[in-house]
Amino acid sequence: MIVTSEFEINQVAAPNLPLAPFEYNRQYIDQLNNVLRLYFNRVDSILDQLKTLSVPYGAFSSDQDQTAVANTATLMTLNTTDFANGVSISSSKITVATAGIYNLQFSAQFTNTDSAFQDVYIWLRQNGADITGSTGFVSIPNRHAGTDGHSIVGWNYFLSMAANDYVEMYWSVPNIAVTIQHLPASGTPTKPSTQSVVATMSFVSALD
Repeated sequence: MIVTSEFEINQVAAPNLPLAPFEYNRQYIDQLNNVLRLYFNRVDSILDQLKTLSVPYGAFSSDQDQTAVANTATLMTLNTTDFANGVSISSSKITVATAGIYNLQFSAQFTNTDSAFQDVYIWLRQNGADITGSTGFVSIPNRHAGTDGHSIVGWNYFLSMAANDYVEMYWSVPNIAVTIQHLPASGTPTKPSTQSVVATMSFVSALD
């Protein structure tokens, strides 16, 4: 049982100490010590749990190129679990096992093969419904000097999630010259590969 539950922290309150007599009394001292011992035992128990406290989190990514049909809502997908505890993925869905406020952070590596700047829309859906106010709008640089235009786009959102709720990331482009691209490792200097999409989901707080 985690220490944030009503069965732990909310039940640990400062004890009502007995009133002291005017003169030394062994029975009073024993009673006082017993009250304090019980209280500090409860505090010690909670501190021991805090040492190993584990909260929900997940870190996910994709090593696949992703494309869209022009002016069509398209899901960003994830196929790699880097770290997970109480948060999981199934293709596009990021699902939480425990209710709470979560911080969703993501980034996507966009590529533009066109000679002009091209736009991208990105938004969120929770349990299949659009999240009001979540749409972001950016322009990806044009192809120049024989090299495609590139831009990493990323944001973060706080989300109120019930147990087993899921969130998905959508994108749309007016021009199919824009894609989300996975880049292999390269040299001069040696650089590791680039995931096409990266997303993390971190527990922030229990629901009020």
